[in-house]
Amino acid sequence: MKKQSGFTLIEIAIVLVIIGLLLGGVLKGQELITSARVRNLISQQDGIKAAYFGFLDRFRALPGDYPQAVTNVSGATVFGNGNGQIESAATPVSGSVATEDIAVWEHLSRAGFINGAYTHAATYSTASAINNPYSMFLVMRYDNNYADTGTAATRHNLKTGNQIPADILAEVDRKVDDGNARLGTFRFTPFSATGTGPTAANCHTAGAWVVVGTVEPNCGGTSLF
Repeated sequence: MKKQSGFTLIEIAIVLVIIGLLLGGVLKGQELITSARVRNLISQQDGIKAAYFGFLDRFRALPGDYPQAVTNVSGATVFGNGNGQIESAATPVSGSVATEDIAVWEHLSRAGFINGAYTHAATYSTASAINNPYSMFLVMRYDNNYADTGTAATRHNLKTGNQIPADILAEVDRKVDDGNARLGTFRFTPFSATGTGPTAANCHTAGAWVVVGTVEPNCGGTSLF
């Protein structure tokens, strides 16, 4: 009788253990990447909010809206109308800029509150505005373009930029707020400075971030002030 060749139970067990270790390593690697992206977004939001309040404390005015920016901020080329609102279509006063939301980045950077040296332009670009880890632009603006259980109040908020996966924003929300896309100080927003804006139904359902099944890659969040 010929001796049958094949794998022994021990050999099969060893192979299964190796496969398990490899899969575990891949999953752990993905988990680490996700955690790093979440930390990056939170750090970016916290840093810019700190810069906003630092600017307000020093100049007693809002970045982008500051009417004496050209005089008091070295390197500033534009100034705002000083009405206490960072607007995208501000009413010009004595030559003030209409796109105060873009001027924000020039004022903050030239005053030394954020890294870089942004210069105001009529549109968002890497030279005029800061972007998120997914290469989309952050926006600081006085508006009500964010999720709410009813009619959202108009207020200042810092938008993360679009093209962020829903599961990443869900984790950010859980870490800094209440985990609900329509409540608290961190919400969903359909806004995008460039590109296609996020679709609310793809990103959250009645405030619950959609993280099961196919995760929507184009979502956005905003921190309310």
